[in-house]
This record gives sequence, structure tokens and C-alpha cells, in this order.
Amino acid sequence: MAMSRVKGPNAITALKRGDRSEMAGILFNNCRIFDGAAMVPGESMAVLVEDGRIKEISDQPISISDAQLIEAEGRVLMPGLIDAHYHALLADLNVANLDIMPPSLLHQHANMNLKATLDRGYTSVRDAGGADIGLVRAVADGLIPGPRIFHAGKALSQTGGHGDMRPATHFEPCACAAYHGPICAVADGVDEVRKAVREELRKGAAQIKLMLSGGVLSPSDPVWMDQYSEAEIRAAVEEAATRRTYVMAHAHTASAARRCVDYGVRSIEHGSLIDRETAEYVAASDCYVVPTLSTIHMMKERGPSLGLPDIFADKLGTLFEDAQRAVAHCHEAGVKLGLGSDLIGPLHEFQAMELVLRAEITSPAEALIAATQTNAALLDRAGELGTVSLGAIADLLLVDGDPLANIDLLQHQGAHLSVIMKAGTLHKCTL
Repeated sequence: MAMSRVKGPNAITALKRGDRSEMAGILFNNCRIFDGAAMVPGESMAVLVEDGRIKEISDQPISISDAQLIEAEGRVLMPGLIDAHYHALLADLNVANLDIMPPSLLHQHANMNLKATLDRGYTSVRDAGGADIGLVRAVADGLIPGPRIFHAGKALSQTGGHGDMRPATHFEPCACAAYHGPICAVADGVDEVRKAVREELRKGAAQIKLMLSGGVLSPSDPVWMDQYSEAEIRAAVEEAATRRTYVMAHAHTASAARRCVDYGVRSIEHGSLIDRETAEYVAASDCYVVPTLSTIHMMKERGPSLGLPDIFADKLGTLFEDAQRAVAHCHEAGVKLGLGSDLIGPLHEFQAMELVLRAEITSPAEALIAATQTNAALLDRAGELGTVSLGAIADLLLVDGDPLANIDLLQHQGAHLSVIMKAGTLHKCTL
């Protein structure tokens, strides 16, 4: 008997450009299903994909004459992964080099990063600074392979904040000049922030990114520094709301996380120094926290040998251990935890390590839920992405084994993924 397993809103709305498939139906036969929330009972399930969406899910054989048949042989079918903190254009651990790279070269790095990301089973990413509408359309139109991109355009920073990449020794010939790089732009004061947000929204940004604390890869601000005034933050939130979208904020510190809650920011990025009391404060709000353990861990482990300048390496200190504790506090308090990688340059290959590091603190199931169902809700795409359910976009992975029992299967650059499907189109199929 066919099972109607509808999740999310009854009326499923189409995603942006490029999510329709012109392929004939594809039938997955004899699979087990992790639906983005739990393992679905049944050892021999069938899933039919038509026109880029999941048409039918059944615990009985589905008879259809013109579909391409994929015999899963008991493998686990699960939603495509979502990376909620990603940077396609962060091509060098020495971020100063990005400012002198020709845009054409920078975008070639992005092309390579995006293809490798899809090869790992990530079918959607939220780009947290750098990607523009051209890159989004290049993927959507099939010019380059990659996950669908929800881009923030340029991340916005105050002068001397986390997005201002000028070293302390840099002197502007005119004090009126503001930094404007490939990843971030500086805007100061309510009027400038409002205009900068409007400009990114005009250029198609899916959400807005603000820098609200210090960070590692910025030359002049300590990690503990709070950034932007209340009025500036509220102006950005207000402008984003006019486009029915939201603000995500780089915020390592507990105080920055609290300011996000108080001033209307929806998505707290990193949250590496959140303490128990702040976790409870965030949990009582509608905010999400998106930890990024892998980038901190890998910058500390391999950054110096790969060219990470000492000025940045010295900032890492105990930040990884602090971030692990922050995730545990947030998990215990019931914070809505998304999942992101935030990797840079040659460290992009460790993207799926985020799942493993997270599973060590919570559980494999909770790490996978964060990377599918929770991230989809964060993107306002619940019921469409991050789920194996009737009517959902057919972003699907077929895993050689059970990732809930062995989450390491999702590492190794997609080696244990027999099928990677995005919007009903097969990117990879080894069966």
C-alpha cells in the first residue's frame, strides 16, 4: 500500500530558477529511508521521482513502465546535505591575497569548490559572503556543476570590524574611503548600513550577513570585540524584512549572541563562546545557531603549514575547545542548531568533517537532522529541502551503508555515495 508521507506545508512552492528536471521518472527500489528526521520503518522501500520532485513513497513495489530503475539493494536513501555556512570564493587562507586576485581567477576557484561540494553530497549551500547572482545563475543554468546557492552577497562590516581586511599598517589617502573587497564591504552608520543592505538585496541576496563580533581571519579586531551599534543592526534587520528575508550574523561571543536575540537577527553564526546562560537565553527565542567546528579545528591543525599567517593563527588559542563546549550548552538548552563548515582555501576538502565533529557532541542522528531538516527550516525551505517526503524537491543521496550507525561514511569526498541526485537529476550514479 502506498504511503503518503507529507511533511511541511501542504502547498509546496517552487524553488528559484533551475530546480525543474526534464528527466523521465527515476525509481529507487529496495532502499531504507532516513527522511531527515528519523529512519522510516521498512527494509524494502520504493521511491519514485518525477519532474524533479518525490512523486511516491511506498512500502510495496511501485509499477511504472517508463522510469529509470535504480536497485538500491538495501542502501540508505537520505536527503541531500545542506551546508548553512559556506564560502565558495574563500580560496586562500591568507585572505589578503583575495583582494589582489582577478575576479575571473577567484570564480574559477569557486567553480572548483562548488563541484567538489556537490560530489560530497551537499546539494544546497548558504553562502555567507562572496557569492553573487552570477555564480548562483551559473549553477542554476547548468553552466557549472554545484549545489543550489542561497547567497548573502557581500558580508557587511563596520570599519575595523571582522570584514575589514586592511592591516593596521594600511593608511587610506582619504579618510572617507571604505574597504570593499570580494567577500566583505564596510558600511558605517545607520544610513550607510541601510543603503548597503538595500544594495545587496537589489542584487538578489537571499539573506543579509553582518559581522557582529571580532574573528580569526581579520587583522585589526580581537575575537572578543562586539561590533555594530544597536541602531545599525536594527536597520539591517528592518531592511531585510522588507524583502521577507532575514539577517545572519558572524557572532563568536556570548554578548554578540545576546545582541542577535535582542535586535532581531535570526541566525547566529559560529557562537563559539556561548556559555550555558546565553544558550538558555537563545533557546527561549526564535534564533538559530550555526556552529562551525571544522574550520576552527582544521585551521589550528593544518593552517600554519598551509600558509595561514601568524597574526591569524595566534587568535585561535582555545577557540575550538570553547566551541565544543558552546555546542554542548546549546544542545542541552534546546537551541535550534543548524550545521555549517565555513572552510577556507585548501581546507574545503574537510567539509564533511563537520558532521563527525558534531556527532561526537550530540549524536550522528542529530548531526544529520541539523544538516538536513533543521538547515532547510533555517533557509525557509522546510518540506522542500532536507527531507525525503511526498512533494519534496528530489535532492537525494544513496549511501553505501547506514550513516546513522557510521557517520564517517559521509566523509571521503563522497566515495561511499552511490547516487547523488539534485532536483531529480543524477549528478552521480555508480549502480
